[in-house]
Formats: sequence, C-alpha cells, structure tokens
Amino acid sequence: MGDYELFKSKIFQMTKIDLSCYKERQMKRRIDALITKRGIKSYDAYVNALRTDVELMEEFVTYLTINVSEFYRNPEQWKVLENEIFPYLFERFGNTLKIWSAACSTGDEPYTLVMLLAKFIPLSRIKIIATDLDKQVLEKAQIGLYDEKSLKGLPKEFVQKYFTKIGSSYQIHDDVKKCVQFKQHNLLKDPYPSQCDLIVCRNVMIYFTEDAKKGMYHLFNDALKKDGMLFVGSTEQIIAPADYGFTTYRSFFYKKD
Repeated sequence: MGDYELFKSKIFQMTKIDLSCYKERQMKRRIDALITKRGIKSYDAYVNALRTDVELMEEFVTYLTINVSEFYRNPEQWKVLENEIFPYLFERFGNTLKIWSAACSTGDEPYTLVMLLAKFIPLSRIKIIATDLDKQVLEKAQIGLYDEKSLKGLPKEFVQKYFTKIGSSYQIHDDVKKCVQFKQHNLLKDPYPSQCDLIVCRNVMIYFTEDAKKGMYHLFNDALKKDGMLFVGSTEQIIAPADYGFTTYRSFFYKKD
C-alpha cells in the first residue's frame, strides 16, 4: 500500500481529519479494506483519486466515521436521563435547556432527546444542536426517514406519536425535526458550542486514542455550564473524571464541577 504516515498527513491536508487521533490498527484495517474494495493499489493512487472524485471522497469520510446508530440505544440509560438527569437539569437551569448532541450520526439520538424532552416541555421550546463530521449522514438526519430496525428499541408510544409509516419505513414528524439544528462539525479541530446544559456524545470516543480522548474531555468540560452534564456511551466510562473537572453523577453521566 505504501507509507501510511505520509497518507495520514495528506488526508489531514485535504480534509482536516487527523487520522493520528484514531486507534491506528483498527482505522488502518478499515481504510485498507476500502481501498482494496475500490481496486486501488496504493495510498498515493487513492489520494490522487480522492482529489478528483467528489463521490469517492464522500464515501471515504462516511466510511471513516463509522456510523452505527439507533433510537433509544441502551434503554436503561435513557430511563436514567428521563427520570433523574432531566429533572435535575430543569431544577438547576430552568425549562429552556441548551443541549448538544455531538457525533449525532443519522439523527436518531437528537430526535430521541426531543421526544423525551417533550414529556416535560412543549416541542416549541425544545432546541437541540446536533453535529457530525459526515455531511452525508447529516443529510439523512434532516430527511428523517428510518427503517424498522432503527426504531426497534424505541418505546411504542413514541413511534405512534411522532412517526408516520411509509411502506416499510418510518418518517419522523416535522414538528420534531424543527427542534433540531444539524451542523457539520469536527470534534478534533472545530470550536465547541459554549454554555451547554447537557452534552450527549455516545459511542464515538471508543475510536479515538487516549490522548485524543483526554483533550476532548477537557473541551467538553469547557463547553458546559457549571453543574452541566456529559452523557457518554455504554463502553466509554471516564477513568479519573476529576482530572477533567467532572464528578460521576450516575454511570455514564458526569457533572461539571
């Protein structure tokens, strides 16, 4: 294939995606498989192809970002969010919360947040920032059309109330879509939103190196208000949260000190 270090440097110049921040063995294996699938023989040839082929570049970024998502993933954690975290946040910050869903993929997560919040406040008062590196998945999120598999864990009341069945797919209602503002964002280089009450970043940190994660934990802390909350994925518990200005509030929920 050629020099992977040089390949990483060229990709950063082209895309501002720093492959050095991802676990190398796992990421290199994925990239090598993609290049081989395309019938390309070397990293240099692949970089040259990426420079001239927009669709190939979009495929590369999509493949890189490992988009695996579903509504209400790990239901017990969403129940903690509903029964403990939201009441705490409303009591601490009032009924208008600033929430950021980072690495939101196809929108399953921010839309789940909207549906849960609607148990407490009207949809008209819900505004969520949802970001992802991948422009293609953001476009899918804005369309809001999902297959049955994506919705399998979602409470039936939400499916009945907020979706319309179209053939074998489900279209989320416009009044839910209006609550979410989707933006492209690179967690490794772009400025983070500020003064957030809740940040949800789940099932993406596992792909980053320890050094990259440490930097991001500090940035998440900076992005939160004092006593704000960070919600992480089920395999992403933070070791020594105090090093980053957090205390453990519940499993997978960390409060900014």
